[in-house]
Amino acid sequence: MFTRTRRTPRLVIVSNRLPVNVRTDGTDITFEETTGGLVTGLRSYLKDLPVAAIEPSSYLWVGWPGSTVPAAAQDAVTARLRKSFNAAPVFLTDREMEDFYLGFCNKTLWPLFHYFTSYVAYLPETWEQYRLINERFADAVASVVTGGDCVWVHDYHLILLPALLRRRVPEAAIGFFLHIPFPSFEVFRLLPRAWRRELLEGMLGADLVGFHTYEYSQHFLQSVLRILEYDHNLGLITHPTHMTRVGTFPMGIDYHAFRNSARDPAVVKEREEFGKSLEGLRVILSVDRLDYSKGILNRLQAYEILLERYPQYLGTVVLLIVVVPSRVAVDQYEQMKKQIEEAVGKINGRFGRIGWVPVVYQYRYIPFHPLAAMYGLSDIAMVTPLRDGMNLVAKEYVATRADRTGVLIISEMAGSAKELGEALMINPYYREEIAEALRESLEMPPEEQRRRMSIMQGRIKRYDVRRWADDFIAQLALMQREQEKYLAKLLPADARKNARKEYRKSRSRLLLLDYDGTLVPFALRPHLARPGDAVLGLLAALCADSLNTTVLVSGRDRESLEHWFGTLPLALVAEHGTWLKEANRPWEELRKAATDWRERVLPILQLYSDRLPGSFIEEKEHALVWHFRAADPEQRQIVVGELMDHITAFTANVDVHVLLGNRVVEVRTAGTSKGTAIRRWTSTDDHDFILAMGDDRTDEDMFRALPDRAVSVKVGMGRSFARYNVRDPREAVDFLKELAGIR
Repeated sequence: MFTRTRRTPRLVIVSNRLPVNVRTDGTDITFEETTGGLVTGLRSYLKDLPVAAIEPSSYLWVGWPGSTVPAAAQDAVTARLRKSFNAAPVFLTDREMEDFYLGFCNKTLWPLFHYFTSYVAYLPETWEQYRLINERFADAVASVVTGGDCVWVHDYHLILLPALLRRRVPEAAIGFFLHIPFPSFEVFRLLPRAWRRELLEGMLGADLVGFHTYEYSQHFLQSVLRILEYDHNLGLITHPTHMTRVGTFPMGIDYHAFRNSARDPAVVKEREEFGKSLEGLRVILSVDRLDYSKGILNRLQAYEILLERYPQYLGTVVLLIVVVPSRVAVDQYEQMKKQIEEAVGKINGRFGRIGWVPVVYQYRYIPFHPLAAMYGLSDIAMVTPLRDGMNLVAKEYVATRADRTGVLIISEMAGSAKELGEALMINPYYREEIAEALRESLEMPPEEQRRRMSIMQGRIKRYDVRRWADDFIAQLALMQREQEKYLAKLLPADARKNARKEYRKSRSRLLLLDYDGTLVPFALRPHLARPGDAVLGLLAALCADSLNTTVLVSGRDRESLEHWFGTLPLALVAEHGTWLKEANRPWEELRKAATDWRERVLPILQLYSDRLPGSFIEEKEHALVWHFRAADPEQRQIVVGELMDHITAFTANVDVHVLLGNRVVEVRTAGTSKGTAIRRWTSTDDHDFILAMGDDRTDEDMFRALPDRAVSVKVGMGRSFARYNVRDPREAVDFLKELAGIR
């Protein structure tokens, strides 16, 4: 077990790109700060980090420096980045970035997560490169992370990284944030089985996984349930190795930077220059990166419908459309740029006249000052992506409107729409709806504009980028403390050492071992969990030691136990304590009870078995067990709850016990338990060493019945009366081998 270091932590941000571009030309090396939603937002947060209300108080940014750096220059570049920019580079070649970034990231993950399934490329070579680059990032981060650091991994480029880091630096707190949508299960499952499992397991390597909206969080949890079969409790997922919290954190902007931009002389100058060419016109603004997910063509066509249906706006409005270059090597983007330019030409050619151009089109990157000027100058902002993780343009426009006028038209498919409910909400696929929203915006009275804008400004002011980052890091710190509690009972090295010492000096040992989930993993069908040679060999070795009394305490029926273990000189307990067989002796029934209840309960279980494909009934002498491990994960959640209500109410006056176990519901004769069964061996002080191991609720009866000096071990994480936990049957078997000195 590890203990996370208690010190002022450092925030280690990990993203595909550094906030600095490095360019090398012969012996010349240049460094240029970059921009972008994540970089801009975090930069404003990081500059206040030393005086932040919460930890951490320093940071390091890890990522690719933006170009291939020759090996001879890498040491110098690393030193300069660390000293001047608090950055650590991950050096990659152009070819590696091509298969990684332009390949799997943007030809597979990007279109799939944005629901453009026809654009998805399923190329094994790009998947392998994606895995390789994530490994490279893991090595780079592990080399700079120390004990108490908080590692915050960002976005779809590095989905595998959290799990890779957990294996390398388990003592670090690890957070992951996805800045794009997480698709529904029906879309996510289009990935090959191995890929989708590894991607989910990669994200679950984090202590905290964040999304922009509740919808994305729920999609992720649904995929985890249906693919990995991990249930959650209010967003908390329990693994064999740790816990993961899934949360919603809508990213904000640097509100005051945009709010105060109206008084910035550089912005005022830019606005005056723009105003000269747009004087007397109502300005509709569209600003987006070139991407098929942004819906740019749809809004152009909607604008064309507006001019066609409402000729009164001819000569009085203008659409200022700015398209920012992006990923020029992607085929769909080149085709889309051509279609946009053709649409602009068509509208201008059809409606334009001397002195008035309906669409002003710019294909270029827009720095902060001219962008803020455009926000301030525009009467309407049209933000209509077909699918978008957040879209900060909408929030930036709202923040910039100092006089609280202006109208925001926003797609219901944008993550930011969840926070901007006072905007005009539209379906981005329905062009007529966008056109009507434009008409409504042009006719909206100023007082109504101010009412809507005031509410939205108050909301995004309260939840700005600093609040977003603070909330995430505070939740990560909380999860770090929860993780320590969760892992506190993991069998530590000193307890293992002491157990070995006590085992070897003892003269009479009692070993109480559950079977399913303890010595072997669970199987889809009970008969498939038969013991292998390794388990049989271990039990034989334990039985061969004359100082040991070995008892297999199981919920299995006695026929199965006899068939599998009857030749070994060990004691057997079947059906959770109903039947008992001491070594080399016949079976005995510990409690004789009526079993006529079975005839009434069996039809109920059969009813629910018919309703839930994949479930089945196992009949024992004193129990009926309804197994649902192989059933659909979501469907079984509903049906199991209904069955438990039905069967509990039905058996209220019957002498039976209803137990919800590890994907089974068991109805058994009351008055028997593993706790009562083991009294055969624990009622006296004959044994100076007692070990008990089990994995589920039935074993808690056994743990409660043990004397205080016993070594009790729960297999799996979670609360238990046992003194210690191990993660899985493999660790349980390894511990038994350690005690017995078996290699």
